[in-house]
Amino acid sequence: MRKFLIISYTIFFKIRNKLYIYLSKIYTCCLFYLNGVEFKSFKSYGIPFIRVALTGKLFIDENTTFTSGKNFNIIGGDTRLNILVGENANLQIGKNVGISNTTLFCKKLIVIEDNVLIGGGCKIYDTDFHSLDVNIRLNPYLNNIPDTDVKSLPIIFKKGVWIGGHSIILKGVVIGENSIIGAGSLVSKDIPKNEIWAGNPAKFIRKIIEN
Repeated sequence: MRKFLIISYTIFFKIRNKLYIYLSKIYTCCLFYLNGVEFKSFKSYGIPFIRVALTGKLFIDENTTFTSGKNFNIIGGDTRLNILVGENANLQIGKNVGISNTTLFCKKLIVIEDNVLIGGGCKIYDTDFHSLDVNIRLNPYLNNIPDTDVKSLPIIFKKGVWIGGHSIILKGVVIGENSIIGAGSLVSKDIPKNEIWAGNPAKFIRKIIEN
């Protein structure tokens, strides 16, 4: 009896997941069209949150895989994939990229080249969000004046980069080809190619031996 229940339970969830994946792709396509996203081909496991400003641009190349929600990747926790592109900002995603339960906030420029993997629960911000000047920073709350003098700098992931789960990548960072960022790291400066970095702040661990 127990074996029968386990088999039935497994079959049910396989069918449910296949149906959910199919519906997720349709819904995600609708989100892309509504937000003016230019895309070639993608797979969607779960439904992401997408918001692209009228003057923003999001381009997705071939064979990108999006994973959103705890049903498809519990590693990211009870989270989803969030992609936000601001006014006049540009987010470019290359071929064979995998992004799971991550938040991408693009205020200026984020470039993700081919064959990049981004683990669950990562945060990628190309902006400080607020001014470093306390008087300007408090203007939206005290004087109903927009926060100005907010610094934003491009983020670039070169080909073959792997970002471990729950890492935070801050503005102005370039991560070199094939480099690996260990889980839970905070990256605030450039990483050379073919190296492993980890920690808060991220520090050099070792070189990656090229085949």
